[in-house]
Amino acid sequence: MSMIRDLRAVVRPSLRRSGQGPYNGYNSYDATRDPSASTAVVDCAAYRDGRRQPGEKCLTPREAMRRVRDDGGFVWIGLHEPTEKEFAGIAAEFGLHPLAVEDAVHAHQRPKLERYDDTLFTVFKTIHYVEHAELTATSEVVETGEVMCFTGQDFVITVRHGGQGSLRSLRHRMEGEPELLAKGPSAVLHAIADHVVDGYIAVADAVQTDIDQIEIDVFSPPAKGSTRGADTGRIYQMKREMLEFKRAVTPLLRPMQLLSERPMRLVDPDIQKYFRDVADHLARVQEQVVGFDELLNSILQANLAQATVAQNEDMRKITSWAAIVAVPTAVCGVYGMNFDHMPELHWRYGYPMVLVGIIGVCLAIHRTLKRNGWL
Repeated sequence: MSMIRDLRAVVRPSLRRSGQGPYNGYNSYDATRDPSASTAVVDCAAYRDGRRQPGEKCLTPREAMRRVRDDGGFVWIGLHEPTEKEFAGIAAEFGLHPLAVEDAVHAHQRPKLERYDDTLFTVFKTIHYVEHAELTATSEVVETGEVMCFTGQDFVITVRHGGQGSLRSLRHRMEGEPELLAKGPSAVLHAIADHVVDGYIAVADAVQTDIDQIEIDVFSPPAKGSTRGADTGRIYQMKREMLEFKRAVTPLLRPMQLLSERPMRLVDPDIQKYFRDVADHLARVQEQVVGFDELLNSILQANLAQATVAQNEDMRKITSWAAIVAVPTAVCGVYGMNFDHMPELHWRYGYPMVLVGIIGVCLAIHRTLKRNGWL
């Protein structure tokens, strides 16, 4: 209750005067008369028989809910990164559970489906592919956000976190299909789930291209002067990005299966069938992500094996040249002892013959090692 009392101080008078902010020029809410008003609200509308009621852009959540309860239909409220104070009035108006409200405000939740009395609370992680000219060891490949959805008998409240994953186009598309919206809040829940999973599919296809490029670079002959360390850095970076992708996809599969298999009072039976399609698409994406991770493991192992082979080749070359150099080193070491009675010490042709002997032995060793593939 203290959060509701403090809500009045949150609303910024400058936004109310200018008409700017999340409402894009629509009449802003007056928190002094309606504690459910919030500057974090992006859109608020009432729908009856699948059609948006005219003039609803000017209503507060409380007024929209009052009209729905009088005339039927449901309310769809969209918020973007609300604070506790901004969300307190709406939470009190719709009787949202404090634990779900806390999750919705603070975000950083894993995908899940929870039921609180007569409300379903669903968490989705949105994935956005970050375009890049060239994949490097520091490239960001995927960017994540979150969409929380409160679904009741006559209301849908969506809370979005992050700079991507906007639901504006989804709302406009659904408003063009009144027969679907007429199914109620569960139709909106399905549309959001389908929208998020379609985003996963698009990202998976884009990531496939990056992984294919890494695979080509690793298994193609290295360019002159290139090092395998650069490939290793890119592989590790891609594995980190795939871990983020997996955290979004894998936990969501079970909630989608529950929505498609278990009858729920808040989910229209006709809509429940469509959740099965979402679960199937999500399962396909999960298989892709797991496959990506396994493929990256194989590529990484192959890259490390190539590095090991290259190191072994370098060591063999070093060892071979050391064996060749050992011959003149040994001979020069013997003749450098300066004894009076040494073989051919005073012979006129002793010096050139020793040099010829050293060169001949070195050439023989070099030929043998080269024939064996060491040089």
